[in-house]
Amino acid sequence: MIQPSISYLTDVYFGFGVSRVVPDLLAEIGIRRPLLVTDPGLKDLGIANRVGLRDAAVYSGVKPNPSEPQVLKALQVYRKGRCDGLVAVGGGSSLDLAKCAGILAGHAGPLESYTMRCGGTIRVTRRVPPIVAVPTTAGSGSEVGRAALVTLSSGDKVGILSRYLTPAAAVCDPELTMTMPPSLSAGTGMDAISHCVETFCSTRVNPVADAIALDGLERGCRHISTACLDGTDREARKEMLMCALQGGLAFQKSLGAVHSLSHPLGSLGRSLHHGTLNGLFLPAVLRFNFDFCAGKFETMAQRLRLRKGSDLPDYFEAMNRRIGMPESLSDLGVTREELEPLAAKAAADHCSPTNPRPLDEAACRMLYLSVL
Repeated sequence: MIQPSISYLTDVYFGFGVSRVVPDLLAEIGIRRPLLVTDPGLKDLGIANRVGLRDAAVYSGVKPNPSEPQVLKALQVYRKGRCDGLVAVGGGSSLDLAKCAGILAGHAGPLESYTMRCGGTIRVTRRVPPIVAVPTTAGSGSEVGRAALVTLSSGDKVGILSRYLTPAAAVCDPELTMTMPPSLSAGTGMDAISHCVETFCSTRVNPVADAIALDGLERGCRHISTACLDGTDREARKEMLMCALQGGLAFQKSLGAVHSLSHPLGSLGRSLHHGTLNGLFLPAVLRFNFDFCAGKFETMAQRLRLRKGSDLPDYFEAMNRRIGMPESLSDLGVTREELEPLAAKAAADHCSPTNPRPLDEAACRMLYLSVL
């Protein structure tokens, strides 16, 4: 399949209060009967009213690390409501679940046939109904991404990639992120920062994405501590949401070992936050990759006003401590026995080929154990 060298991307509405444009935006796109996809907490907080969708059909069963059964339940609500588009409001899980439901709304199942590991990219067509993404966390970047992550009924966490999954519009309102607790602000913030780091270090060539990633990295590192310590700081919230958006715009270059290691852990059947895992793996992966992209490390260090590129792992370890991140996988309840079968899955992950240092099962096992 021939891929264009550079492709950017979709319409973005950004700023405090911009979520009020959602009803008019749906009318402009041609969505008359939307399905609102969100999580139970946001539903209870009245998110439908906040985005002007009081009368929409609602699926609110989204949980962290969305699963195929959740997708099928959302699809049932979509069909029962005779919906013609989706509005995903929430974190990356809500956005990714809406994308997967959109695939099955326009295509025959099973969902696995559309995954990257099954060569499913070419099977996803423009029959995916339009999706409007409204992030309420500042982390995943899925609001402008062409990918979705989902845990299949088999227990495997897999990626689906298609240009037709890119939302028709992203509505990024920092006001919706103001109530995130410190732990979620930390995990989502490190998710966004890790996207910027890994896309910049990716082996693919895309200078446009590199420039976006560096700017997002600088914004995120400057403001994450404030966002975690004082969630009411409007400037910090705005800058962290911009960092997340830029990470999403940049990871068109694909990612690397941080995400290869994180993805299989999402299938363990517990609420291991993806961004928190990324923050935990970031220093170890940077040490692993250093000799294979030292020049890029120097560039990142200059943007972050560090003395040299080799300071980056220690810099991010100190950041993790400052914002209250866990220090090990053991702190999250993960055992050595659980990690053993995940090394092969990490090596086979769709992010592994673009890691700057070749990544095999032995390397993944070593990296897992280094943060246990």
